[in-house]
Formats: sequence, structure tokens, C-alpha cells
Amino acid sequence: MSATQVSAASVAPKKGGGRRKLTLPVILLIIAGGLALVSLVRLISGANDVTSVGQVAGALELAVPIGLAGLGGLWAERAGVVNIGLEGMMILGTWFGAWAGFQWGPWVGVLFGIIGGALGGLLHAVITVTFGVNHIVSGVAINILAVGATRYLSNYAFDGVEGGSSKQSPRIEAIDRITIPGLSDWLLDIQQKHWFLVSDIAGVVGGLVTNLSWLTVVALLLIPGTWWVLWRTSFGLRLRSCGESPVAAESLGVNVYKYKYIAVVVSGGLAGLAGAFLAIVSTGIYQESQTGGRGYIGLAAMIFGNWMPGGMALGAGLFGFTDSLKLRGGAENVHAMLLLLAILLVAVLIWQLYRKKYVAAAVSAAVSGLLFTWYALTDQVPSQFVDAAPYVTTLLVLSLSAQRLRMPKADGLVYRKGQGK
Repeated sequence: MSATQVSAASVAPKKGGGRRKLTLPVILLIIAGGLALVSLVRLISGANDVTSVGQVAGALELAVPIGLAGLGGLWAERAGVVNIGLEGMMILGTWFGAWAGFQWGPWVGVLFGIIGGALGGLLHAVITVTFGVNHIVSGVAINILAVGATRYLSNYAFDGVEGGSSKQSPRIEAIDRITIPGLSDWLLDIQQKHWFLVSDIAGVVGGLVTNLSWLTVVALLLIPGTWWVLWRTSFGLRLRSCGESPVAAESLGVNVYKYKYIAVVVSGGLAGLAGAFLAIVSTGIYQESQTGGRGYIGLAAMIFGNWMPGGMALGAGLFGFTDSLKLRGGAENVHAMLLLLAILLVAVLIWQLYRKKYVAAAVSAAVSGLLFTWYALTDQVPSQFVDAAPYVTTLLVLSLSAQRLRMPKADGLVYRKGQGK
């Protein structure tokens, strides 16, 4: 057996273990079923904005920074390095992106945002890979350092500049957006008729072809690009072997330190790109604390996605969707989601009964009953719950998916060169 085959065997799941992979037809069927359920809830509740073109477009824009941060976490953790510092790398990306963007244009700002995040990733790699410091400690330190460094730099770079201050940058020129003429208007027309399922599909597709930033297109392409690099190339195989069994990888001639460094720097660059997206596309300006914990949420999306690009994208999309709900229609949309969540918990109840897990079934039944009652007795939800809805959704999804997760075996473990000898 060749070295590549041995390495492949070390990172491949064992036969008879784990869960069966979902095929594309099954995934499409699940998506269609979910969309049909959302459409039914929309008709019952009257919250027609839930699947509108504007709602979907807004959800996509909110999901992109989270997805990029999650993608960054995936690169690092597939190589065996936990990157809690994604939030700090995003902060560096927002600052460097804005600093270069208002002076030399938005695309230069994007490049500098990537560089800023990559520098944070390089620092994390030096601390964890070379010096063997605990990954969590290093990540938290970078998050704190990024906040202090950007606050200090803002006093010199933005304060006194027209439109800027010690807490924000001047306005950045916008990146061009695209809308497919004809198709976008036609889909909007169908969505506004509020037909069952048909209008919802039109709203979803319309949101993907209306007022789309070119940087959003780049971000979306990075998801299949990451999958191809990490799962379809020898480079990706070696990198993943470092996260599964670095000792075995080293015995086959893989330079473990090199691959860990590459992975963590790429991770930081992706987080920096997420930060640049926030500053340049989402707001057009750098503001202190504008990341709002999205680096941590990206990490949660990656865990929900079981350390896979597709699953991570679904997790980011879910958070972006719930976050967008509170911005468009607010209390009415989130109130409709109570009904959706109650119905989903009924499905969980049936599944738990089928698996004879009666305690979990009882909990699902109790929570579902409470949600049905809440929905029936109210017309809107409190504003505080509207603001908390994206974070509550993240916690619920992670708790429901926790049992099926499998992280890379050597993720977070300190590795020293030659330790297998």
C-alpha cells in the first residue's frame, strides 16, 4: 500500500461506523419539505414577508460573514487547531479593510482585510503550533488583543479625518451589485401573489439574483472551493491527516507544522474577509464592536455542520435567516416562527418515540405544547425576544444536533514534532 493510501485510510471513516451520508436527492427532498412547511406556516400566520425577496436577500447578506468565519474555523480545525480567535481576526479584518478601503477603494480594502485576519492567524499558529500553548487560551488572548489594537490604531488613522472618529472610519466606496434583469422582476411578481410553495420558491430564488454584491458571489464560491481543496486534492488529504493523526502523518513524510501553519493562516484570512465584508458591504463603514460576536457564531455554525462546508453553510444560513426576520417585520415574523418551531418539535417527538427515547420525547412534547399555547394566545412576541431569536435558534440547533457530531480526532491537541518516536 502506498503512503497516500495509508494516509487516506487514516482520515477516512471506518466501515460500519458513523452515520450514512446524505445523498443529493435526499438533501434536496429535505430542503423542499422544509420550504413547504415554511410556506404552510406563512399561510396560517399571514406573515407574508417570511420568504419574500427582500427577506432572503437580507438573510444572505447577514449569513455571509458568519459563513466565512465558519469556513475559517473549518480550515484550522481540520488541521487540528481550535481557532477561538476567529472573532479577533474578524475585528482585524474590519479595521484593515476599512483603513485601506476608504483610501484606495473597496477591493484593496478587501485584500487588506484578508491580510489583517491572516496576521492574526499567523500569530495564533506561532503561539499554538510552535510554542504549544493551549489553543483556547491563545484564541481568547487574540480576541482581547484585536479589540485593544484596533481601538488604539483608530485614534491615529481615523480621528481627525473627515467623516471619521476614534470609533469609526470615513465612508467606504461601495462594491458593485448585480441584479439579473427580467428574471428578478418576474420572480418578485410571483412572490407577491403569495401562492402556496410557488411564491416561496420564487422569493428564495429571487433573493439570490437581486441586488447581489460581487463579494457575496466570491464568498459563496469559496464554500465548494474549500470542499474541493480539502476533500479532492492530495494537499487537502495531508492537511486533514494532521487533524486526525499527526503522528501517523509525520511517519509518512508529511510536514505537520507546515500544514498546520497554512491552515491557520488561511483560517485567519477567511475570518479577515468576513470582517472586511461587514465593513465594506454590510455597512460601508468601520465601527467599533461591529462584529457583534459573529466569529463565535461562525464557530457554532461550523460545529453544527459537523466540520463540513455544506453543513456549515446551512448553519450560517439559518442564523442569517433568523437575524433577518427581526429586521423585516420584526415581532410578526418571529411570532410566525413560534408556530414553525412548534411543528418541528412535533416531528422531533415522533422521531424520539420511534427510537424509544421517551425522556427526550416528553421534553419535546412539553416545549412544543408551550410554543403552540404561546402562539395561540398572542399576536406578537416581546421585542426582547425578537432581538434574542437568532441566538436562541443557534443554541437550540446545536443542542439538537450535538449527538451526531464528530470532530477531528486530534483537534485541539498539542503536537510536538517527533513525539511518535
